[in-house]
Amino acid sequence: MSVHGKSVKTTEEVALQILLLCQFVVGTVANVFLFVHNFSPVLTGSKQRPRQVILSHMAVANALTLFLTIFPNNMMAFGPKTPPTELKCKLEFFSHMVARSTNLCSTCVLSVHQFVTLVPVNRGKGKLILRVSVPNFANYSCYSCWFFSVLSNIHIPIKVTGPQIIDNNTDSKSNLFCSTSGFIVGIVFLQFSHDATFMSIMVWTSVSMVLLLHRHHQRMQHILTPNQDPRGQAGSRATHTILMLVITFVSFYLLNCICIIFHAFSIHSRLFIRLVSEVLAAVFPSVCPLVLIFRDPKDPCSVLFKC
Repeated sequence: MSVHGKSVKTTEEVALQILLLCQFVVGTVANVFLFVHNFSPVLTGSKQRPRQVILSHMAVANALTLFLTIFPNNMMAFGPKTPPTELKCKLEFFSHMVARSTNLCSTCVLSVHQFVTLVPVNRGKGKLILRVSVPNFANYSCYSCWFFSVLSNIHIPIKVTGPQIIDNNTDSKSNLFCSTSGFIVGIVFLQFSHDATFMSIMVWTSVSMVLLLHRHHQRMQHILTPNQDPRGQAGSRATHTILMLVITFVSFYLLNCICIIFHAFSIHSRLFIRLVSEVLAAVFPSVCPLVLIFRDPKDPCSVLFKC
């Protein structure tokens, strides 16, 4: 009976690892397209718009998050598992947290940028016009995200150590996890405060954009004009896209946090819970570029292949 249960768990773990591989392939290809599309003005000698700057950084952070979430542990799932070294634990965990923090910060910057640009300039006619943002704001904000992410996770190489061997069996799954030392409660509190700050800003800007679009829609109902403002429609579509991204990010972030809590207090099936957590963590980096590509005001074909 126990052998059957063990085989079932192994099958589930393999299925999750295959799903992670699919997320990596699809997400990486989509993020490469997103990066090339938004970085191409630099290659042609033009200047990037603020939105293109933010999306370029988001594509890099998404791809890095996917790579560090899935490789190298899960891709060696079908071969012999060896406990990671202490240096490997430090580098992988630090790089993953930096990419994750940058992803969160970039999404927050994109949400704030869209909120700032969606300001009614001409209230008398009820037109929602996109304001021209200062290009340097996007550059400074994105580079600050990377710098702040490195600075806020600088303690990780000190606190993270190699796996604690608690089982004489070297093939035991309990020996495959990195461990931490020191004041864990303080680290968790700092990480929670960091994430809660950015997510609160995203939620606030999202609610503000919803209210702004609702008021704009009410004003437009009282205006009898055959011509619709294309810039206002583009702004509304872009806002809906950002709202979709924020809702997706917050939802899967909360689910991932629940899995992390279960993983911390679970004795059995730790590998399975970790894989579920990694699948949830990889959803946004793989879905985000697809939403941005196919919600582009232009035809998706023009975004991908310049046709």
